[in-house]
Amino acid sequence: MAIVNPQAGRPARWVELGLLLLALAIGLYAYLQVGLATTGSPPSGMVTQLGVLVLLALGTHVVLRWRAPYADPVLLPIAVALNGLGLAMIHRIDHAEETAFASRQVLWTMLGMAAAVAVVVALRDHRRLRRYTYLSMVLGLVMLLLPLMPVLGQEINGARIWISLGPLSFQPAELAKVLLGVFFAGYLVTNRDTLALAGPKILGLQLPRVRDLGPILLAWGVALLVLVFQRDLGTALLFFALFVAMLYVATERLSWILIGLLLFGGGAALAASTFGHVAARFDVWLNALDPAVYARPAGSYQVVQGLFGLASGGLMGTGWGQGRPDIVPYANSDFIIASLGEELGLTGLAAILLMYLVLVQRGMRAAIGVRDGFGTLLASGLSFVVAFQCFVVVGGVTRLIPLTGLTMPFLAQGGSSLVVNWMIVALLLRISDAARRPAALTGDLPIGPIAPTGDADEVTFRSTGDDANPTEVVRLP
Repeated sequence: MAIVNPQAGRPARWVELGLLLLALAIGLYAYLQVGLATTGSPPSGMVTQLGVLVLLALGTHVVLRWRAPYADPVLLPIAVALNGLGLAMIHRIDHAEETAFASRQVLWTMLGMAAAVAVVVALRDHRRLRRYTYLSMVLGLVMLLLPLMPVLGQEINGARIWISLGPLSFQPAELAKVLLGVFFAGYLVTNRDTLALAGPKILGLQLPRVRDLGPILLAWGVALLVLVFQRDLGTALLFFALFVAMLYVATERLSWILIGLLLFGGGAALAASTFGHVAARFDVWLNALDPAVYARPAGSYQVVQGLFGLASGGLMGTGWGQGRPDIVPYANSDFIIASLGEELGLTGLAAILLMYLVLVQRGMRAAIGVRDGFGTLLASGLSFVVAFQCFVVVGGVTRLIPLTGLTMPFLAQGGSSLVVNWMIVALLLRISDAARRPAALTGDLPIGPIAPTGDADEVTFRSTGDDANPTEVVRLP
């Protein structure tokens, strides 16, 4: 057996430190430029607010050296850079609107990074989450139902998706997407063979059996219930897309994607024809430049102003503090992409989107490299959540698709989204640590085939390091 150096891969932590310093410099520069452009001097709270970010980022780096020395060195710096850019833009809009959301966002950043550290420290092995598959489902559904409680629930802008926690508000659906991601991963890794291999073939397409449609119909039903009772198109779309994507990763069957698209199309058509708030979203999307739609309450004013802001930014942008993003309603949350596009231009916005692309790519790379099916499904699902959320937010702002009400991860003002996205990064760091760790150090080396599975292209191995998943099916080329 080959001897593996326990220090192999640890120089990546020095790469992470270098990238982290660059990420912090990006946030510092943005904050400084906002102050110089708006008041002619550095912002008064810059040292305090960015000092907190620097200490938290370096502290998280130290924790990774201790608890996850083989974790991907790119994930943390990208998250810090995006968080810093979001703080700078929120501070810039605070100055224009005379609000104080940036200081509150710093508080949520502290809570989010503390939650990420807690996940990395407490969760020594991501496979332990599989033991709580059905508990995660129950907790996820409870989180979805909490806003409907008469005392806790709050209705804001027509959507009942918030609960009040004293002076703060929290969106429990953000945490539900992680809990349901754990449930989907645990369920699918157990039933993937049945979902992938059973069922008739029609025109060369492998279709599932009728009784195997139950889980996807349940996910579709839950998405519709969220849409009906909470009036939240974005959350309903996100949960259903997450389940379909993880189902495809688990089975590698295109038929599940087609079934998911058909169910979503039928559900969207039914909702648009039945519920007024959904029909209004589609009307704004299709007829945004119609003067009647533009002028009416809850019309297309926000969308059109966002488009004008993006257009005025041009290729290079107006510069930090030189635009008028405050004209757009909710410029620091739902439409922060339009704010950044105006002041940083197409070039700056493309750079931000490339950062998201790298973040998702590194998450998918961890999913491919990890040695257990549960980790593969969980990492791919969490990465898909970030990618899909970016797509629907940017698509809504640019009028590619209807507005959904979701927020841009790490950038937008909002505590629940920020905290949960930091937890997602922590889970991806933990899974990437398992994926990049040498096999000889994990105890996961296969000790020989147990028995053939009935398929000539499959051999089953026992893994000594996974109590929750003692066998793995390996498909040989």
